[in-house]
Amino acid sequence: MPIIYNAFLLFSLYIFTTIFISCHVAHGHSTHDLIIVNNCTHHIWPAFLGNTGQPPLHDGGFHLHRGHHAVVEAPKWWSGRMWARQGCHFNETGKGWCQTGDCDGQLRCMGAGEKPPATVIELTLGTHASPTHFYDVSVVDGFNLPVSVVPEGGPTAGCRVAACAANLNVCCPNNLVVRRRGKVVGCKSACLGMGSDEYCCRGKYGSPQTCKPSPYSKFFKDLCPKASSYAFDEPTALDTCIAKKYVITFCPSN
Repeated sequence: MPIIYNAFLLFSLYIFTTIFISCHVAHGHSTHDLIIVNNCTHHIWPAFLGNTGQPPLHDGGFHLHRGHHAVVEAPKWWSGRMWARQGCHFNETGKGWCQTGDCDGQLRCMGAGEKPPATVIELTLGTHASPTHFYDVSVVDGFNLPVSVVPEGGPTAGCRVAACAANLNVCCPNNLVVRRRGKVVGCKSACLGMGSDEYCCRGKYGSPQTCKPSPYSKFFKDLCPKASSYAFDEPTALDTCIAKKYVITFCPSN
C-alpha cells in the first residue's frame, strides 16, 4: 500500500509540474529584451519615454560607451518611444545638456520627451486585446543618428527590419541643417524647419487626404525607405511582429 501511495504522489507531482510548465510557456514571457547597441564612433545617451500610463524604461535614460551594448527589460504590453542623445554633458546630479535629443537637461528623462531633431523608435509590445507588436523608426521629428531595429526570436516568422541606416546629416538640405560648434549634428524635419501647417499636417492639412509627402519628406524617404518620413507615412513604415527581443543598433552601417 505505501508503495502504491508513493507512486500516486510522484505521478500527481509529475502531472502538476507538466501542467505548470505548459501554462507558463503558453502565456509567454512577461518581459521583452531591448538590446541597445552603440556602434557609433562616439558615446551616446539612450532615452525612453513611455506612453500614457506606461513607465519610463531604465529610469528614463543612461550613458552608453561606444562599442558597448545594454539590455533593457520592457514589461509586457509596454508602449512608448526611445531615441539616442549625443554630445551630452551631465554633472553628478544628472543635470546638464545634449547637442541633440535633449530632454529638459536631464540624464534620466522622467516624463520629458526629446527635443527635435531626433531619430525616434516607436514600440508597442502587444496589448490586452492582441499579442501583436508594432514598431517603426521615425524621422518625422527630424534626424540625429542612424538606427536599425531587428526583431529576434518568437513565433512570428519574417519580421521586417525597421531602420534609417543612412546618415542624413551628410546630405541634409542647407535650410534644415543643425550645427553645433560648426559641426552638423542633426537634420530638421520640414515641419520643424518651416513651421507651416502644410509641412506639419495641421489645420486643413490635418488628415491623410490633405497632407501629402513634401519634397523634403520624399528626400528622406528615398534615403530611408524603412522609416516614417512624415505624419501620415505610417501605413508604409509601421511593422508588425511578435518577438522575444529587439536589437536596436545606433550607427548600424559603421
